[in-house]
Amino acid sequence: MRIAELSRLTGVPVPTIKYYLREGLLPAGELTSPNQARYDDSHVRRLRLVRVLLDIGRLPIATIRQLLAALDRPDPDVHQVLGRALPSAVGGKDSVDPEAVRTARVRIDKLVGERGWLVGREAPARQATAEVLAAFAQVGADAGVLLEQYADVAETVAGHDLDFVGRARDAEGMLYAAVVASILGDSLLASLRRLTQEHESAKKFGIRGDDC
Repeated sequence: MRIAELSRLTGVPVPTIKYYLREGLLPAGELTSPNQARYDDSHVRRLRLVRVLLDIGRLPIATIRQLLAALDRPDPDVHQVLGRALPSAVGGKDSVDPEAVRTARVRIDKLVGERGWLVGREAPARQATAEVLAAFAQVGADAGVLLEQYADVAETVAGHDLDFVGRARDAEGMLYAAVVASILGDSLLASLRRLTQEHESAKKFGIRGDDC
C-alpha cells in the first residue's frame, strides 16, 4: 500500500507518518521508486502501537524509540519492555509527611513479602503505594483492613490484565495490549467501581424517591 492508504487505514495524517519515519518510530517502507515506498500490515500494526504509546501512554518520543528498539530484538525481554512502558502507579499527595511515608513503606514492603509478589525492591510502585497509604494515615483513616482487601482484588485484576495481554500473538501486540489494559483499564475499573458503589449503597441504606 502507498502512504496515503496507510494514512486512511490508521487515521494518522501523512505528514505525521513521515515525521515518525524520520524519528525512527516506523520502519521504512520498500522503495518502489526514488520518491515512492510500499507499506504493509506490519506498518499498520506498528503505527497503531506508536499512537497508543503517545496518546494513551503519554510517553516521550525518545522513550518510545528505545522501547521499539528493544521490542525489535531477535529475542525481546517482554517483561522488561512492558515494565518500562507502563506507569508505575498514582502516588499520594506531595504534602504527605515524609516520616509517615517511611512508616507506610515498611508496611508495603511487608505486604509484598508476605504475599510473595515478585516486585523489584526499587520498583516505583512500592513508593507510590506507600505515599497513598501515608495519605490515609494523615487524614486519620486506618487503611489496614482495606489494604489487605484491595490487595486481594488487585491480584485478581492483575491476573485478568495479563490474560488480556497474553492473548496477543507477538511481543508488539503484548505491548499494545498492556498499555491499553493498564491505562484505559484503570479508567474502566474506576467507572465500574462508582457504579457498584451506588448499587451497594442503595442495598445498604435504601433508595428514596425516583433514584433508580
